[in-house]
Amino acid sequence: MEEIFLSKEEIYRYSRHLLIPEVGIRGQRVLKASKVLIVGTGGLGSPISLYLAAAGVGKIGLVDFDTVDESNLQRQIVHATSTIGMPKVESAKIRLLEINPYIEIVAYQCLLNRENIMDIAKDYDIIIDGTDNFPTRYLLNDAAFFLKKPLIYGSIFRFEGQVTVFDSRRGPCYRCLYPEPPPPGTVPSCAEGGVFGVLPGVVGAIQATEALKLLLDLGEPLIGKLLLYDALHMEFRFLKLRKNPHCPLCGENPTIHELMDYENFCGTEVLPENPQYELSPQELKEKLKEENLVILDVREPHEWEICHLPKSIFIPLEKLPATIHQLDPTKEYVVVCKVGKRSYSALELLLGAGFRAYHLRGGLNNYAKEVDPEMPIY
Repeated sequence: MEEIFLSKEEIYRYSRHLLIPEVGIRGQRVLKASKVLIVGTGGLGSPISLYLAAAGVGKIGLVDFDTVDESNLQRQIVHATSTIGMPKVESAKIRLLEINPYIEIVAYQCLLNRENIMDIAKDYDIIIDGTDNFPTRYLLNDAAFFLKKPLIYGSIFRFEGQVTVFDSRRGPCYRCLYPEPPPPGTVPSCAEGGVFGVLPGVVGAIQATEALKLLLDLGEPLIGKLLLYDALHMEFRFLKLRKNPHCPLCGENPTIHELMDYENFCGTEVLPENPQYELSPQELKEKLKEENLVILDVREPHEWEICHLPKSIFIPLEKLPATIHQLDPTKEYVVVCKVGKRSYSALELLLGAGFRAYHLRGGLNNYAKEVDPEMPIY
């Protein structure tokens, strides 16, 4: 391996590291020679990438297929108003090289899948999971296992976060903790349930800490321990994780020997097409003129306060089964929510109870885009 040297400028830049005996000049050279792959450049990927770039990790790979949206900026601090509409990996690359021009940033603007993951990840020392969906989490876990690389896992929702390190050579893998994915639609995403803006900063910084510890062989990594963070009560708790001898991937008698179809395995939720009971935003606009029409809004109270349509009544989805008998069977209902998932579930309830009903395809966000530009999108 080619010996790594630090320039005079790098020595000055990293001087606060060099003053720590556990890091020193040798440790900083290790960081410069290291390669870390960060999957996701959103809420978690932002602080992870910022701190690893500042710390001097020599090569950082960024994987993301999305573009910067204004709604990202409440928490995705690697991006800026000036980069709205730009691919996230390119936006992040610009910012990271502004922080540290002595490192290499490789941008992969793609949707990670079983066809490309092994080729992308094979040359990196560590994989960090900054994603928010189950198919990619299982994909990263299995790829890390087959490549014999540690995977630093993090997740966030509203006011809570989790972090651990999966390394099947020394502890459990993600499948030991979650052998099966939850049923589709039972776990809301951050886009559906929200996330406290500073939460990913804390969780992502912990993930970056674990990466540096692993690269420098310092301290005790979170292998076999799941850190739980509660921002509202400022509490950190730990759960012990044990390797599952029956794990289908890393157990004693594995049944998984190659990457699989993760979308199918996780049963990714796809709303069935039912044109007979769906309305487009333009169709709803015309239907609002009808006297017998009622808009049934099944969102949460705090969402109702953001925006709602005229002729609306408000019943959160979870309360609808117990209150459906209070609805007027002589009326015609159009069910709405934010993006159309909850309204479809409510539609099935109404149709099953014998009501005349439709749901708004794409939800109120779609209505705002196509019909009412004055309506807030959230």
